[in-house]
Amino acid sequence: MSSDSFVSGKSKTIDMEAGRRAFLRTAGLATAGAAVLSLTGLPSEAEAQTVSDTAVLNFALNLEYLEAEFYLRAIRGTGLTDAQITGTGTQGPVRQAVAGQSVPFTTPAIREYAMEIAFDEENHVNFLRSALGGAAAARPPIDLDSSFSAAALAAGLIQPGGTFNPFESESNFLLGAFIFEDVGVTAYKGAARFISNKDVLEAAAGILAVEAYHAGIIRTILFQRGFVDAANRISQARDNVAGTAVDQGITVSDPASPMAGQANLVPADRNSVAFSRSPQQVLNVVYLGGAPSPVSFFPIGTNGDIR
Repeated sequence: MSSDSFVSGKSKTIDMEAGRRAFLRTAGLATAGAAVLSLTGLPSEAEAQTVSDTAVLNFALNLEYLEAEFYLRAIRGTGLTDAQITGTGTQGPVRQAVAGQSVPFTTPAIREYAMEIAFDEENHVNFLRSALGGAAAARPPIDLDSSFSAAALAAGLIQPGGTFNPFESESNFLLGAFIFEDVGVTAYKGAARFISNKDVLEAAAGILAVEAYHAGIIRTILFQRGFVDAANRISQARDNVAGTAVDQGITVSDPASPMAGQANLVPADRNSVAFSRSPQQVLNVVYLGGAPSPVSFFPIGTNGDIR
């Protein structure tokens, strides 16, 4: 494991009780399943046809806003420009524990990986905004502070009252990135059944492929650095909050598998096919519960028809 710790001290006070309640609300999801709404679960063909391509692209745009802000701030301390965040819905700020803080990278290669991913995520924002034109959703308020502490608490990486700042160290950054990347892959795959225009579908498949490359990079580095327990805890927390049983850590947990306990850098089913998440399951992860709250990555929700 890297020498820089991923557990922060009690440097400030945040409403961790709200985070605890948000995750407790999801405890029943694993057994009862997510609530059945018009845009949740795996839709029938008829249901899928009621969701427009614009709605799907705006849903993707919200997720890309989140990823772009995280990675851009990690490498330079600032996020998207004012011209990149306008649109329909409620536009809002991005909250960081320390405004303008970037990650103090100690490994040149990891800094370069972060720069490349940040560049890709910013390009995804620009591409989707261009494709949507005047229908593009604005960047909603985003929390990159309390949300990470709530997620870390749910995964058991910190104790109640502790904080987790993903910009504080290289190790924290890698674990913070792991929270997002696998979710992005499953989100794009799950959204494919909603898309009717083949050009849009092809573009979404291209973005999915890039997100999968990103996820593979992060998973590989975490495995190399010995962050197996922490990453596997995050994986389980994602499943718990999403109400799914599709997430996989960075080692094989199935004792019946011939690969049991070994590296699991490519999460897939028994046919080596990537998993899907429905829009609601994705929202459960980024909301850290069934609805937006003060400790959600999107505190007042996403913009667009899928929210």
